[in-house]
Amino acid sequence: MKPLAFVLFSFASLGLVGTALGVFSTKKGSVSFTSDAPLEVIKASSDELKGLIDPKANTFAFTIDMTSFRGFNSPLQMEHFNENYLETTTYQKSSFSGKIIEEVDFTKDGTHILRAKGKLEIHGVTTERIIKSEVTVKDGKFRVRSNFTVLLAEHDIAIPKIVHQKVAEEIQVAVDAEFESKG
Repeated sequence: MKPLAFVLFSFASLGLVGTALGVFSTKKGSVSFTSDAPLEVIKASSDELKGLIDPKANTFAFTIDMTSFRGFNSPLQMEHFNENYLETTTYQKSSFSGKIIEEVDFTKDGTHILRAKGKLEIHGVTTERIIKSEVTVKDGKFRVRSNFTVLLAEHDIAIPKIVHQKVAEEIQVAVDAEFESKG
């Protein structure tokens, strides 16, 4: 079983006692990306980010269906994204799972900068990453915001030379998700 699937299955099985263990989930977080190449800027986003965070164990797991991204400059661009670059019929999901490095009291309101260390899987290729996030805790809920880059070459995403000036090699990614207790 893939590591993320195991983590998500483990968290889901805790659903009956989620409140006692302090597991938080989001079912509608957002992810957007920007490719800022010399000849073209491409933007797309999805509101289908799903995730679980267990603050007591300092663990997390996120997943997104890559076919859920909308935006782009044209329908043809979205088709190329799905068929030629991300090959979403083969690699439909991307994920990030691992541990929160810093210790934070999620019961107290406030804003914290945290680092998450884990495995980022895109296009079937997994890389070890440390990603900074801003976490705002308020009234027993919290919001995670993060901005980071993804290098296409690190995930075996090839850009044909004919469109090299239209697709950036480094993609800017933004995440915004609100979490509530699973209870």
